[in-house]
Amino acid sequence: MNRPHLFPGKTGQNQRYTYAGQGGEQKLNLPTGLSRVQHGQRLKDEIEEGVEQSKNAPPAAANASGTTLRFESNDGLKLALKSLERLQSGIELLNSRVVDGVMQATVFIPEGKESIFLNMFEAYCFKDDPRSGEPRNKKLAESINRIRLATIKSFWTDNLEAPAAADVCAFEVWIRRSKDGYKADVADFITRASHAEIAVPARSIVFPERIILLAETSMQQLTLIEGLFEVLAELRFARIPNCEFLNLAPRDQADFFDELLNRTTAPSGTAPSVCHLDTGIQAGHPLLQIAIDPQHVLQVLPHQTGADIDGHGTEMAGHALYGCLNEVLNSADAVDLGHRLESVKIYSGERANNPDLYGEVTSQAMSRIEITAQREQRAFCLTVTSEDGRDEGFPSSWSAALDGLCAGTESPDAPRRLVCVSAGNVELARRKEYPSTNAVDPVKDPSQAWNAISVGAMTKKKTIHDQPVQHWRTIAEQGSLSPSSRTSMVWKNSWPFKPDIVMEGGNNAINPATGDADFLDDLSLLTTRMGMGNSQLTTTGDTSAATALASRYAALIWAEYPTLWPETVRALLVHSARWTEKMLKEFQEKKVPRLRTYGYGVPDLGKALASVGNAATMVVEESLRPFRKNDKNEVKTNHMHIHELPWPNSVLKELGGEDVTMRVTLSYFIEPNPGERGWTRKHRYQSHGLRFDVKRPLEPMDEFQARISADAQDDDADPTSPAEEQEWELGSWYRNKGSIHSDVWTGTAAQLASSGVLAVYPVSGWWKERKHLNGWQKDARYSLIVSLETASEEADLYAEIEQKISPAIETTIET
Repeated sequence: MNRPHLFPGKTGQNQRYTYAGQGGEQKLNLPTGLSRVQHGQRLKDEIEEGVEQSKNAPPAAANASGTTLRFESNDGLKLALKSLERLQSGIELLNSRVVDGVMQATVFIPEGKESIFLNMFEAYCFKDDPRSGEPRNKKLAESINRIRLATIKSFWTDNLEAPAAADVCAFEVWIRRSKDGYKADVADFITRASHAEIAVPARSIVFPERIILLAETSMQQLTLIEGLFEVLAELRFARIPNCEFLNLAPRDQADFFDELLNRTTAPSGTAPSVCHLDTGIQAGHPLLQIAIDPQHVLQVLPHQTGADIDGHGTEMAGHALYGCLNEVLNSADAVDLGHRLESVKIYSGERANNPDLYGEVTSQAMSRIEITAQREQRAFCLTVTSEDGRDEGFPSSWSAALDGLCAGTESPDAPRRLVCVSAGNVELARRKEYPSTNAVDPVKDPSQAWNAISVGAMTKKKTIHDQPVQHWRTIAEQGSLSPSSRTSMVWKNSWPFKPDIVMEGGNNAINPATGDADFLDDLSLLTTRMGMGNSQLTTTGDTSAATALASRYAALIWAEYPTLWPETVRALLVHSARWTEKMLKEFQEKKVPRLRTYGYGVPDLGKALASVGNAATMVVEESLRPFRKNDKNEVKTNHMHIHELPWPNSVLKELGGEDVTMRVTLSYFIEPNPGERGWTRKHRYQSHGLRFDVKRPLEPMDEFQARISADAQDDDADPTSPAEEQEWELGSWYRNKGSIHSDVWTGTAAQLASSGVLAVYPVSGWWKERKHLNGWQKDARYSLIVSLETASEEADLYAEIEQKISPAIETTIET
């Protein structure tokens, strides 16, 4: 169950963010009128009946090497899914979903292995757990209401209603991967399907545990595939590819638009917004006008109108509002828009500004929209970059201006701002040399800005549906870098890792006739198109689309938590990011290349928005004064913060030797050093730096404080691998770049139980080194996010933290 993140605060007064529901375990009940023994015996009987019935079922079930059963929960309860799977015995949970408040789980049980369930339910009937005194296997047995033989509909997991048995449709057939390898699995399924007179194309999408194939047939015909249930995991409708939407006539597209708008709720006038700094927006587009006030479509000189005449801004607006339209148009779900759109035109192909002035142009654009539409929750989406990438990460006038705008340095009353900026694209002609070109083409100005969220592109797109170009070769593998995305591989190690995150930016393909890279609709993202009377859909991609998607995530976070600082929204995006298996495999132990290519990975919106019982996230917003002037007129470090957070000690001690992870993210905005030249030393650019550390297991507090003070003395030390840092995924040297720092600690629950104390401390910057600018008198605010997670579904870390939230114990200690 999703729960709001936890906000310990300094005084424990942030009750609006505390989950008000009921924590702890779900309350189990026996079915009405049944005793414990009767219930257990009924479950045993139903398993035996299912095994017997499968012998007379259609070929899909009868000729399988085991039995597939459907488990159903009691109303409003969740099945103990972890207990339904025994992979070492070949028992596999194939899928689960909730239908009308009842959780259903489809489980494949190899022949003879049904005895495992029979024995568990026998023990439930007559044996008690010696520790708890409860019936053995109670959580499993009493979460189940019925067990039935699975049918073909038990594999249906699409949000849309399953078709009638005889209806011929295009299906995604999700099959299980075996130890024989995915090529053998695909060949086996194609052979089985051909015997049932079902043609299956050889093209497939391969995941770690699943393979997806396409089949145009009926569910009735699928049941004729011999032994289908021993390989099948899920069935879904095949998605309508981009090329089919684009081939629709304008009138037919309008029908899709009307259907979407009929199930869409418009955002409120005060909702958070994404403000595009781009080529303008076509505010009258039927899919966009629901979220745009025409008075909020502005421009800066020399542009005379905010209307889009180039098309790029309108395309990005579609992504920022809906995400990829292919997903929305293929769904029947209600769409509740929680954010709005705004636009300030800063660029047009017809009237380009002088690139040297873009820092000021950006400032004017932000000021215009802030005066016109006053709101505190606004994510700026900057997808205009310079023609040339800045190698080695040196700040430019534009990137430094962007850092200042994020930090609100224009005036004491200026707001802090959240900006997502495109990392810039590799030119199309060079993408055929992927990935070598991506490694040497540095991110474009101003995406080297420290405070902005620099967004690169990755891709999951691989399948080409359009028949005339199906023989083209896709360039990037699933889960890896998009061919368009630039990196900071050529930068020196003292500069921040950019991009910070990566989002879907589409793929490209090689035209075999020419050997050149090109765009294909099926490898791109569907979005809104500028123009009235003609087609109003188009495809796009690259790092611009990725940036628009990131801006959308930021607005959705603000819609969920309206009072968060921009630093905190930025932190949640990075904190939720994960590297795909392909990214980890690509670089393995090479941390710097991975960070300079993918940043912290791909954000997970679900993790950014909510906690769950065994994965609890705490959010702290604080400020400290890093520096002071002593009686010798010297500027010295002043304070560090020690945070004793509400720690789930009881749950951690119960877990004992089981692995847990602690993810920590620290986010703050630096003030850029105005007018500095020769950026060879980062302390002359950043106003200050902040770092975090965690008390080691069994480490006394005085030793912890002394260690932190020593660590703060030299922040530019060479990378080391001390034994104490082996539990951290990155380690302090790798994570301490720029103005956002994130890392993951892995160890035992018992070790973590004896920690629970985090320090945030300052390191040098021009506030300290240039005392005549009086920066030493300023406070530095920061956002600290800490997540604790365990694989154990039974452990409720969230509930114990929630119970302990009280005025946060925070001590200011002089360093």
